[in-house]
Amino acid sequence: MMYPEIQPYSHGYLDTGDGHKVYWELCGNPHGKPAIFLHGGPGGGCSATHRRLFDPDSYKVLLFDQRGCGRSTPHASLENNTTQHLISDMNRLRTEVLQAEQMLVFGGSWGSTLGLAYAQAFPQHVSALILRGIFTVRQAELRWFYQEGASWLFPDHWQNYVAPIPEDERHDLIKAYHRRLTSDDRRIQLEAAHAWTQWENHTITLLPNPEHQQSHSDDAAALAFARIENHYFVNGGFLKEGQLLEEAHRLRGIPGVIVQGRYDACTPARTAWELHKAWPQAEFHLVDDGGHAFDEPGILAHLLAATDRFRD
Repeated sequence: MMYPEIQPYSHGYLDTGDGHKVYWELCGNPHGKPAIFLHGGPGGGCSATHRRLFDPDSYKVLLFDQRGCGRSTPHASLENNTTQHLISDMNRLRTEVLQAEQMLVFGGSWGSTLGLAYAQAFPQHVSALILRGIFTVRQAELRWFYQEGASWLFPDHWQNYVAPIPEDERHDLIKAYHRRLTSDDRRIQLEAAHAWTQWENHTITLLPNPEHQQSHSDDAAALAFARIENHYFVNGGFLKEGQLLEEAHRLRGIPGVIVQGRYDACTPARTAWELHKAWPQAEFHLVDDGGHAFDEPGILAHLLAATDRFRD
């Protein structure tokens, strides 16, 4: 079971100096072990549930809404919004808000991507890594979920995903969505945003889950999620192809835990397995009854065990 609900004891905004204000909050013990939580998407934002993954008596946890989403402003902005910008934000949050030389980095899905990128850039500032639903933004991973692959498992939901895109544009669905999500017509933007978001919402759990299916269902949340996620994916995550696996040797001195659902249709287990091979020092847990969502019982149990392990 997750830890009880808690409220932040401090919160504020990081002024990035290039047009963004990034919302942050601190939870748990002000004198506890420093940790940072990285949400998914990109564009997903943090929730109160994410606070409950850490022992509040032992951890000083920083959660933040990445550029353009959640409570950060400007809403759904793509300007000055790249992986390198987010890594810079994390480093400033570490020094200015957490006030820590090292921090535990916890990330799932896109959060695993950002966690790997940060740890490879600043291994000296990472005390441990907990990663779930491994995603490295390689072209094969993007094609699997947004072009052909997962479509064979969910043909009913795929039909709704491709509905806004004319037949003659379906050879590259990520680019076709990009044109609509950056349209000047808000009606076109919102139609695309909801179709993009609902595709992910209906495919991330092993079994149908109404709560997940309603995630980011209002216009503002769907627009931020779809626009920012698509912006990153059309640009290959602003990473060199294969970079995060090629540079996994930089993680060698960092204790880590990798948790992956065997039946994760969003970020298939092959990538987690390849990370496991490239970074064998980390514990690897392949959850036989797991999909992609962090709160599925088998996955959640391993995540909580990991935060409990590293608190000491």
